[in-house]
Amino acid sequence: MQNKESWCSRTEILLGAEGVEKLKNATVAVFGIGGVGGHAVEALARSGVGNLELIDHDTVSLSNINRQMVALHSTIGQFKVDVMRDRILDINPDANVMGHKCFYLPETAGQFDFSKYDYVVDCIDTVTGKLQLIEAAKAAGVPVISSMGAGNKLDPTRFEVADISKTSVCPLAKVMRRELKKRNIKNVKVVYSKEEPVVRESVPGSCAFVPSVAGLILASEVIKDLTVDRQKGKE
Repeated sequence: MQNKESWCSRTEILLGAEGVEKLKNATVAVFGIGGVGGHAVEALARSGVGNLELIDHDTVSLSNINRQMVALHSTIGQFKVDVMRDRILDINPDANVMGHKCFYLPETAGQFDFSKYDYVVDCIDTVTGKLQLIEAAKAAGVPVISSMGAGNKLDPTRFEVADISKTSVCPLAKVMRRELKKRNIKNVKVVYSKEEPVVRESVPGSCAFVPSVAGLILASEVIKDLTVDRQKGKE
């Protein structure tokens, strides 16, 4: 019987008690807690994912305030993983949250045991790091979803979910397609935009409503995949 007092009772209406329990017991690692990753993490936490690992070395800066979940004048200078951890625990005090203050690169990859994750969310910026992350997840047999470019765009309705081989327009997706093909890595789910860049600057422009939508789409795919039995039962 549904618990009317539960903070996730509205989620339970959609996913059922079994789905909520799966999320409570799931471990999801989110690499990159910026404009995209911060919104992904918050949505995962509010959906009831019980174990979250956050990986990011950055601190909050003034220029983050226009788009990042963790960025407030009161949090400037604080580590993003620390701010996000405190926010998650204020949403769900029973959550288990671990923060790693590092950039994910080939040099730091050995710090992470991918076999303990149920899902990996890639929201980092560097191609080298993204490739290493996808390789590690694939080697461990862990589902991974990767965010492509969200900078220099203004239309949040142009995002799509696809296999990397089916992407187009996005410059980052083009590089990732080529590099993953060289490594014979297939079947990588990504979120990407078909919008042409509005500007082309060395420092990308960004806004409140494009990276946030990308993050929410990432989170929705994770939730659906983790509760796949429930979804199949409706078909």
